[in-house]
Amino acid sequence: MGEIQDNQGRKKGVVIKSTGSWYVVETSEGKIIQARLAGRIKMDDLKTTNPLAVGDIVYYSQDESDTTIHSFEPRKNFIVRQSPRKKHDMHLIAANVDQACLIITPKSPSLKLGFIDRFLMTTEPRDIETTLIVNKVDLLNGAERALTEEIMALYEGLGYKVVYTSTVSREGLEEFKMLLSAKTSLISGQSGVGKSSLVNALQPDLWLPTQEISDYNGKGTHTTTFAEMHLLEFGARIIDTPGIKTLSFNNLVVEDVAHNFREFFERLGDCKFSNCLHRNEPNCAVKQGLIDGSIAETRYQHYLQICDEIESQNYWEIHED
Repeated sequence: MGEIQDNQGRKKGVVIKSTGSWYVVETSEGKIIQARLAGRIKMDDLKTTNPLAVGDIVYYSQDESDTTIHSFEPRKNFIVRQSPRKKHDMHLIAANVDQACLIITPKSPSLKLGFIDRFLMTTEPRDIETTLIVNKVDLLNGAERALTEEIMALYEGLGYKVVYTSTVSREGLEEFKMLLSAKTSLISGQSGVGKSSLVNALQPDLWLPTQEISDYNGKGTHTTTFAEMHLLEFGARIIDTPGIKTLSFNNLVVEDVAHNFREFFERLGDCKFSNCLHRNEPNCAVKQGLIDGSIAETRYQHYLQICDEIESQNYWEIHED
């Protein structure tokens, strides 16, 4: 591909790594350069700790001493999380992705369904297709595997794809490779679930850093410090992200949560009130689903926890000095 420019003669590229003050950009000719921002870039009223994310398509200029980013194209989507350091701000994780893959493990570390539901709250509002990658299945005996598949059937029933993988037995690696092929995919998960090991198994010469699980607390440690895009030899682009410990949602209100739990939104038309929040309202179709078993109790409890956290956070923001 030749060099692409905008109507001001600025060159086009894509951000493949952000380290804070500098950005690594892949040019339209396939070259890798470092660039900085020209002042502040307006973020459509979204208060973030970082104005650009990996995956952003940017326009830049170059002179003898510097490369400067001046603007970026409108995003087709983006994924944000609450900043772990500034509770009132958001942190951009990635932009312009075709899909997200959440890596989870039944063991080492143990499966956390609440984290799955929280992660889906970062992708559902942007209509980003999300696949659950159940990794390290070689650690499971027959009964544990059956139980894991039973739990994952809940998410498959909601329309989420589930892939079982192991870098030891190599189960599911070809399916995972086909899933990623010809797409830009966000790869995410909690620390220690084996994100880097999985990608290294697909392309061994990539050599993403890996870390074993701590014997002391059974948790992983961060091996990726900044989000980074990698082009794989079979045509996939992956955005590898730091392991996530927790997810909070200062950018949402309770109605957002209700609308982005798929099975709740589908039943909203059957609730007595069009603005039903499925908690204390009479004639609520979601509460009826809990009674007849068509709504999972675990999902409902996670929903209530997220709603309570959002309301509590909003209360303290309003009443802060």
